[in-house]
Amino acid sequence: MRTWQVERRKRTRHLIELGGLVVKAGIVELANDDRAVIYGAMLWIAAKLQSDEGKHSRDLWAVRGKQAFNAEQHEEKKGQRT
Repeated sequence: MRTWQVERRKRTRHLIELGGLVVKAGIVELANDDRAVIYGAMLWIAAKLQSDEGKHSRDLWAVRGKQAFNAEQHEEKKGQRT
């Protein structure tokens, strides 16, 4: 396989994973699948990260995201035991 094909597949996988996070967070349903609303929210996040509060917001969101991932893993393991 050519190098550009490998890189293209990596990029495609990365984009699919990011889209999965939007779905997993419930944003698609909450925004009624309105792409303008979702894009606007993403722009707001980007502006927040570029502001004076950026580091604080990033830290808070990282903690919340890690907690959610850990809770999900815990539920998956719990479900496998039953």
